[in-house]
Amino acid sequence: MTHFTITSAPADHGITLYTLRNAHDMRVVISDRGATLISWWVPDRYGREADVLLGYPDCDGYLANPAFFGGVIGRWGNRIANGRFTLDGVDYQIDRNEGDNHLHGGKGGFHLMPWQVQTDPEGLRMTLASPDGAAGFPGNVLTSVLYRLDDDGQLRIDYTATTDAPTPINLTSHGYFNLNGGAGDICDHILSIDADAYLQVDRRLIPEKAANVAGSAFDFRQPAPIGPRLAWPDEQLSVAGGFDHCYCLRRENDVVEEPGRKVQPLRDVATVYDPGSGRELTVSTTENGLQFYSGNFLKGVQGRAMQPYAIHDGFCLEAQAYPDQVNTPEREAVILRPGQVYRQTTAYRMSVRK
Repeated sequence: MTHFTITSAPADHGITLYTLRNAHDMRVVISDRGATLISWWVPDRYGREADVLLGYPDCDGYLANPAFFGGVIGRWGNRIANGRFTLDGVDYQIDRNEGDNHLHGGKGGFHLMPWQVQTDPEGLRMTLASPDGAAGFPGNVLTSVLYRLDDDGQLRIDYTATTDAPTPINLTSHGYFNLNGGAGDICDHILSIDADAYLQVDRRLIPEKAANVAGSAFDFRQPAPIGPRLAWPDEQLSVAGGFDHCYCLRRENDVVEEPGRKVQPLRDVATVYDPGSGRELTVSTTENGLQFYSGNFLKGVQGRAMQPYAIHDGFCLEAQAYPDQVNTPEREAVILRPGQVYRQTTAYRMSVRK
């Protein structure tokens, strides 16, 4: 049985912080600005607590959040080439906030918005009404995110969304993890990803084609340290400055039928282990893609204790649809239409190896 409590405390700039606490005193702090993961306090193998999430030193950083620390990303997680797509014969130009690309919802992304908190006996529920035309996207979209922390150390995130007009949607969580609690970078972390292929990108980081991971730096089917792989002579690593690629997760034969779409069951897709602390992260999702980002652009970002972060001080594992999928033959799978309900579940479970 799961026991949890939710407490709230006001912070600066009208922001409220909510703390989920399980029976073992594990704590996850979430902000109503961007439905953002702020902190996650986890013991190591000796019982010493540390925050395994990266973040800013105070609320000011989250008002602009250029690094997207911890936020719920929408309407579109990842990139859309040239900020353009065509839907039902209509061409749309949306925000371009990374050169010619649209990235992570644009200048008014979900991670910057004030979310409403609703009473829910299951956990912390936050909702956001995104108006027609926001960032250039069509349709009024109502999004709900439910956070639940159980006694096994699993933080489950359930997303739903509805719309009154057809629109692309691709939601994800952009938490940056460092399982040693910031005592060093992530290069000693040991990663595994259940994927036989990943999406190779061009110099704009837009996918060009799927490639088999076998024999490449991207093969994490067996656990491997991140640091040595970053040093491999691989053109894709040079293009991205490290890992910033979407993995094509293995798909189960059994799918959950939703109106207009098929959804994968919730299954384990990745693990990360820090030998120094003993902490281990397991990622589960219903999504087909998992973006592995090795913190390539963290250098100089102001972090905890007013200290700037360095490159590879954190990593992200963002469960989502494929980048730029709205401009591919699989586009219909990421279009939400009136009468349909977008559903996505991703869970992050923290445990300790003794």
